[in-house]
Formats: sequence, C-alpha cells, structure tokens
Amino acid sequence: MIKNFLQELRTQRWDDHRYYHHSRINQSLHFVSALSFLFAYVMLFFDPVVSALVGWLVSMTSRQAGHFFFEPKGYDHVNHATHEHKEDIKVGYNLQRKVVLMSIWALSPMVLYFDPTLFGLFKPWVTMGDFTRQVAKIWLAVGIGGLLFRTIHLFFIRDVETGLVWATKIITDPFNDLKLYHKAPLFLMKGELIDPGLEKHVKHAA
Repeated sequence: MIKNFLQELRTQRWDDHRYYHHSRINQSLHFVSALSFLFAYVMLFFDPVVSALVGWLVSMTSRQAGHFFFEPKGYDHVNHATHEHKEDIKVGYNLQRKVVLMSIWALSPMVLYFDPTLFGLFKPWVTMGDFTRQVAKIWLAVGIGGLLFRTIHLFFIRDVETGLVWATKIITDPFNDLKLYHKAPLFLMKGELIDPGLEKHVKHAA
C-alpha cells in the first residue's frame, strides 16, 4: 500500500512538472515560491498570521503568476497534448479552478467591510493592523479550505488514495520545487526561456 502511494505521488509530481513547467520564468517563480512557502511553514508555528500573509502575498501570487502569464498554452509538442486535454486531466487545481480559488482569496477581505465581526468571530477592527491580522486569518482559512475541499472532492470523483496523494503532493511541493527548480534562475539569466531538457526527460520516461 505504501509502495503504491509513493508511486502515485511520483506520477502526480512528474505529470505536474512535464505538463505545466516548461517555462524557465515559471520555474524561477516556483523557486521563489518554494523558498517563501518554507518560511511560511516555519512561521506557522510562531505566528500563523505572518505565515498566511507570506503564503498568499508572496508564495501563491508568484507561483500562480508563472502559470497564468508565462507558461505556454498552445499545443504541447513535448507531451503531444493540447492545452485543453491537460486541463481536463489535471488532478488538482487547473487554471479554471485556480481562477475561482484566487478570486475567493482576493474578494474575501470584503467580508469584513460588510460584517467587521465576521458573524461574531472577530472583534470589530479599529486599526489597519487589526484589519490586516483579521484578513490574514481569513486567508489562512481559505488556504486550508481549498486544500481540504479538493482533497475530499477527489475522494468522490477519483478515489481516497488519489485525494490523499494529491494533498501530500501539495504540502510537500515547496521541498520538491526547491530541488527541481533551484537552477532555473541561472538558466533564465543565460537567456533560456524554455526548459530544453524536458523533451529528453519525457522520452526517457516513456
């Protein structure tokens, strides 16, 4: 069972890399995201508010900007797949789901405008510091909720193992991304915009 779990984890990581990380800019942004996420993980034990602010304002924005603005979205000649096909088979959050998640994140502070107590959970904020900390708590809930929602969703549309593997992948992505993409900024500074080794790795894996 553990062997199958680890194999599925490797498969999900490999599919994510080969389908969605062609751009060296995207890879470099994932490197930045990984570093900031690891900082956020540490801060989670000392100040969850700081962790949430760094996680969303630095880690998630840099990570998703790479996917939305720099990753090629035409026909994938390396994997012989259309962008639409990749979006359909994406286990986790494809671009459409990410738009929904990021929209919820961006709009969530407005809840405090209409109800400063958030249904009685908060004391009405007075200073901008109070407001920022309350927003950070909401963002922390959005992050945890997004992870749990898709995990449980996968339980029903796939199976329990797929959901648990995906959740494990997401939580450990910063460590894996650091390993995979730590050289990407160097390649980018040399003028390399697309990872030329990806096609070789795909052929080798096949």
